[in-house]
Amino acid sequence: MFRSIWLWLLLLSGSSFAQNYYYPPTTGDDWETMDGASLGWNTALYDSLFQFLDEHNSKSFMVLYQGRIVIEWYADDFGPEKWWYWASAGKSLTASLIGIAQQKKWLDIHQKTSDILGKGWTSTPPDKEDLITIRHQLTMTTGLDDLVDDQNCLDPECLDYRADAGTRWFYYNAPYRLLEDVLAKSSKMNINQVTNTLLGNQIGMGGLWVDYVRWGTARDMARFGLFALSDGRWAGKTILDDPEYFHDMTHSSQSLNPSYGYLWWLNGYDSYILPGFGFSWPGSIIPDAPSDLYAALGKDDQKIYVVPSEDLVVVRQGNKAVPEALLALSPFDNELWQLLQAITVGSTSSRKGDFIPGNIRVYPNPARLGQQVSINNPGPVLQGNLTDLSGKIIWTGDVSAGQNQYHFRIQHPGVYFLCIRDGGITRLTNRLIFY
Repeated sequence: MFRSIWLWLLLLSGSSFAQNYYYPPTTGDDWETMDGASLGWNTALYDSLFQFLDEHNSKSFMVLYQGRIVIEWYADDFGPEKWWYWASAGKSLTASLIGIAQQKKWLDIHQKTSDILGKGWTSTPPDKEDLITIRHQLTMTTGLDDLVDDQNCLDPECLDYRADAGTRWFYYNAPYRLLEDVLAKSSKMNINQVTNTLLGNQIGMGGLWVDYVRWGTARDMARFGLFALSDGRWAGKTILDDPEYFHDMTHSSQSLNPSYGYLWWLNGYDSYILPGFGFSWPGSIIPDAPSDLYAALGKDDQKIYVVPSEDLVVVRQGNKAVPEALLALSPFDNELWQLLQAITVGSTSSRKGDFIPGNIRVYPNPARLGQQVSINNPGPVLQGNLTDLSGKIIWTGDVSAGQNQYHFRIQHPGVYFLCIRDGGITRLTNRLIFY
């Protein structure tokens, strides 16, 4: 009871922000814009940002400040009317729909999934299946065995027991996808009807679910990001009217992977588990981004970043940005935010001109033990060193101009830190993961 009252007071205390927020009409193409220079942004770095986006296979990119468009960029073969797949960024949309569905009493996230999907939706023993709730699906803690040939197989024989629900975190797509079936069965509508009824029509978000994958324009993604930035509100109307659910969705939902909420990735926590890995890494998911950032992240670097402290929504669509891109997070995230922070809040490590931290690329990351790491340095010869978590120097040497291979001779898996300097100026600090 006290927690619910506290959450209401917390949200009400911040409700004055909505007076300054702009919401585009739910129909038509009108959308107010702002000049970044009026916000004190370093617009001289825009060309470097656009070059970075183009070099990293981006199709579209948007930045909203308090709902208004400050940056909107498209590749030559793309445009505001073009659709692109959200990939797993659609998970965060599903989490919001689950919250609204619970508000309408179609379901309760603490109820057994079998209450809606029926007994035998898995091939686990009945007593183990009964442990799995909708909340476990939202938090990637169903305990179902992820060691299957097809991570998207929804047949009961593909969904077997590995651990009790709530005791193991693993990024497993199939239990998530079944949340769309939960929504459809509990509402007696298909998933596209559910999405349009609960959210899409109210915020002007177009798009379509096709075989459990969301598609839409960059502006559709930006509308959803603005809805999230507004704590579930739109133009004075509260759509997700459950402060406790919204808080839990965008804050750590369990202790196994503190950087994960209800299908949202969370910055600023002490550790995280990457998709495909069964162990934790120390630190936050995007070290150079604001600590309160939370994000909808999808395969091939589909991104919706929400930053309440800076009133920002950032959207990126496109092909895989870097060769080693993973299912959600990739080195692209931190490189992009190094650039964005240099633009929006300034950077003491950046000089005038095109040579800024985000231009240096390091890949693959994560890398296998014994694998060479490539550093692409577009500037002059720099100085680099690699240290372990204790600060012990593992490697030091010149970082030559151009693209070169480096063998760091890492003997133990773990997290290491690469620092690249230009005299007394730090050009790049990157976390490298070896496994």
